[in-house]
Amino acid sequence: MEKLNFLTAGMPLSTPKNMGYNGAFQILKDMGLDGLEVEFVHGVRMSEETRQFLKQKSKEENFVLTSHGPFYINLNSKEEDKVEASVQRIIETAQAAHDFGGYSITYHAAFYMGGDKETVYQQVKNQTQKIIEELEKNNIKVWIRPETTGKSTQWGDYEEIIRLSKEFNQVLPCIDFSHIHARTGGEYNTYDEFCHILERIGTELGDKALKNFHAHLAGIEYTAKGEKRHLIFEQADMNYKDLLKAMKDFDVCGALVCESPNIETDTKILKDYYMSL
Repeated sequence: MEKLNFLTAGMPLSTPKNMGYNGAFQILKDMGLDGLEVEFVHGVRMSEETRQFLKQKSKEENFVLTSHGPFYINLNSKEEDKVEASVQRIIETAQAAHDFGGYSITYHAAFYMGGDKETVYQQVKNQTQKIIEELEKNNIKVWIRPETTGKSTQWGDYEEIIRLSKEFNQVLPCIDFSHIHARTGGEYNTYDEFCHILERIGTELGDKALKNFHAHLAGIEYTAKGEKRHLIFEQADMNYKDLLKAMKDFDVCGALVCESPNIETDTKILKDYYMSL
């Protein structure tokens, strides 16, 4: 990627109900935004027609598309059938993104379920191996990215995700800076702390990880247990300005997806501030 692109998490809220992706793209264009993350909330359901439309339209308009896997994913479930279904959902998300010309997919990979970190890591790694083998077999080339999670019960602090990314060529992190902030009870909210994360990624995974970045950002409410809910930036303490400065200083390129409840408004705030730096 040659620049940092600013994406809405899903279609803009102002998209007319009867317009679908056509209306969504028009709004993104009018607002000067760069694309969107396709949200597969309850399952990967998208017609062939829609996949082709997205592919063609994103090419024409130079939009970047990413995808978020369904919420029912847990590669560390105690039940084998749930693990298998989770693997399948990630593969289906990757297939869809591949079909519509997507750049990258992300998902919440697992819960600890009371297991120790190393055991759970090995389980996630084993299941990721299956996913990658299936994608390679079908020549599906999109970045596969477990996301940093917002609660300590969920697998996926940024150290774990960097470690997993070192094991597979097709895996890179999706860094949700709001989740890291919430998970650590309010830490990771200064320029130096943001730089620390970016430096770790650059050092451990090389320049390709900073040049092909995928990140999430929103205002966030949190408790001692971690993430509670997303907020708009105006109502939250998320220090997005210093984060954008850090991303600019590290020359990060790729996709920054805004997940605030007022998605297009806050995505525009992010892009405008970034362009002013």
